[in-house]
Amino acid sequence: MAVVDVEDGQVRAYCTGGLVLDVPAKSLAALVDWTLAEAKLGQPKLSGPGKDADPLLVLTEAALDRYGLPVTLTDEERLAGRIPEGHKAVKQLARAHWKLTKRGFGPWARIYRPAQGSERACVQLCIPSWHALDTRHWGHAGQLPPAELARVLGVYASRVMTPRGSTAVTGLELMTALHPPTRASQPDAAGRRHSERNPGSLGQDPVDCAPCEAPDGHPLLAALPRFHVRGPAEKLFEEAYDWARPMTDDECMLRYLVGIDVNMAFAAGANGLTVGLGAPTRVERPAFDAKLPGSWLVDLSHVDLSRVKVGKEWAELDASLLPSPFTPKGERPEGPAWYATPTVAYAKELGYEVRPVEAWVRYENGRYLDGWYQRLRDAYLATMSDLGVDADRTPDDFLAAMDGYRSRDPELAIVVSAMKATVKGGLGKLRERPRGEGWKPGQPWRALSRPTWRPDIRAAVISRTRINLHRKIVKHAAFTGQYPIAILSDCVVYAAAGPSPLDFLPYRDGKSLPGGFKLGVNPGLVKHEGTQSVLWGEEVRERFDAPELNLARYIKDGTVTDADSGE
Repeated sequence: MAVVDVEDGQVRAYCTGGLVLDVPAKSLAALVDWTLAEAKLGQPKLSGPGKDADPLLVLTEAALDRYGLPVTLTDEERLAGRIPEGHKAVKQLARAHWKLTKRGFGPWARIYRPAQGSERACVQLCIPSWHALDTRHWGHAGQLPPAELARVLGVYASRVMTPRGSTAVTGLELMTALHPPTRASQPDAAGRRHSERNPGSLGQDPVDCAPCEAPDGHPLLAALPRFHVRGPAEKLFEEAYDWARPMTDDECMLRYLVGIDVNMAFAAGANGLTVGLGAPTRVERPAFDAKLPGSWLVDLSHVDLSRVKVGKEWAELDASLLPSPFTPKGERPEGPAWYATPTVAYAKELGYEVRPVEAWVRYENGRYLDGWYQRLRDAYLATMSDLGVDADRTPDDFLAAMDGYRSRDPELAIVVSAMKATVKGGLGKLRERPRGEGWKPGQPWRALSRPTWRPDIRAAVISRTRINLHRKIVKHAAFTGQYPIAILSDCVVYAAAGPSPLDFLPYRDGKSLPGGFKLGVNPGLVKHEGTQSVLWGEEVRERFDAPELNLARYIKDGTVTDADSGE
C-alpha cells in the first residue's frame, strides 16, 4: 500500500512504516509496471487457499495532475462512477495492454492483465479527491498529508486487510479472503490437482434465497401483483431495533437520561453463529431445531413478556415497558410470521412453546463468520489499546479512558470508525439492493450473481444481535426493576439519578450483573454513549409533539437533526 504524491517535481510513494520510495514512472502505465515489478507492494494471503492482496496505490491531487487524470470528477462522471472510456489516460493503459474491470476507471479502479498461470498482475487505485474515502467512515482522511494518510490506511490494511473499495466492499471481501471459494484438490492418479470447493466457504456459485428471504423486486417474486405489499407471513423482516416509549411518572422524577452503546454489536452477533453455507430446503410442519440455520414461519404472539424465564427461574416483569424481542419496532406479533433461527430459539428460552408451520432450512452449515469476527475484533482492540483504552480495566477506569479517546490520536480514531463501518457495511452487502443500473422489479441485479449475496446470513446476524440485546435488557429489568426508554440499533437509553452508566448499572465489588450489561472495550460489552437531562427529553418530545420520539437517536450530543450518520 502506498500514497503517491508529487512534491517539487519529484514523485514519491509513501508506504507503511514510514518508508518513502522515489517513483521514476513518467506515465500511468509505467506507474503500474513499476508498482508490480519494483515497489514490491501487496499483502500476504489471509488463508491457505487464498490469494495475496493486490498492491493499492492512493493518488493525491498532485499525482492525478502528473499522470494526466482529472483532479475532480464532473457531476456526470460522479453519477456514472467513472471517467469516460475515451479519456486519454484510459486509452494509454489500453495501448500498454492493461485492462480495467467492468466498473471502469472510477474512485477504486482496478488495472490488470489476465493471469499467467498463478501470477497475478493487478493494481488497485484509490482516489480520495474522487470521493473514494466516504467521509461518514473515513472522516477527514482524504485531506491528510501523504505520510499521515499512508499511516491511517496502512494500519487499517495491516490489521483488517488492504482496502478493496468502500468499507462495505472491504468487509465483504474479508469474508471471502478468509474462506476462499475454491482450493486445490489432492493429486489424482496422474498427479494432477483440480480446483474444488473449499469446505466452510460459500463456494463459487450463487444460490437462490428462500422466497421469504428475498427483498422486494427479487426475481423469485416476479409473479406477485405489482403493488402487492408482503406481510409478516410472507416476508422475513429481521432488522435492528428502533423503539421508544413514553416515560413513566417515576422516570420523570429522575434527573438524567443515560445512553449506553454495545461495542461492535453486529460483530459480536456474528461470533460463534452457525449460518447456512448452501441452498435452503423447504420443510412443512418441522420440529424447531435451534442448531439449524434458516427461516421459520411460526406464531409467537402467545409469548407474554410479563412472565418469562430468566435463566432457570420464572420472572414477573412489566411487559408494557419492554419492546417485543421479535419485531424491530418492538410491537407484539399478531400472528404467524417469518423469523431467523436465533429469534425462534429465544422464544423457547423465555419458556414458551414454538410450533413452526413451515421452514426453509440449510442442512449444509457452519460458523462462516468466526474468522471474520476474530480478525475485526483483534484489529479493533489493538487500535483502541493504541488510543489508551485497554481490555480488563475497572468500570471507572474504562469510562475515564473512553472520555476523549479520539483526541489522543485523531488519525487512529479514523481507523476505529472505518473498522466499525467495515462490520456494518460488510453485513449490509450480504443483501445488497439494486443500485440504479436501469433495473426494473422482477429482474436480477448485479449483486445476485455473487456467492456472497446471502440475505439469510445478514438476517441471522441481525436477529442474534437484537436477541442478545433483549436478553440483557430482560436480565437487567428482572434484577433492578429498571426498563429502557428508547433503543436504536445497539444504543439503549435508561433514566437514572446520576449522569454516569454506573448510576444505574448494578456492580458489586467491581463485578457486573451476570448476563446483564458490562462496561468494557470488547465487542458485546457496553460503553457510555451520552447523557442528557430528563427535561431535555421531555422538551424534545413536546416540541415535536411525539411522546414516543426515539431519544436514543439524539442522546450522544443532544442535537436533534435528521442528518444521516451512515449507520
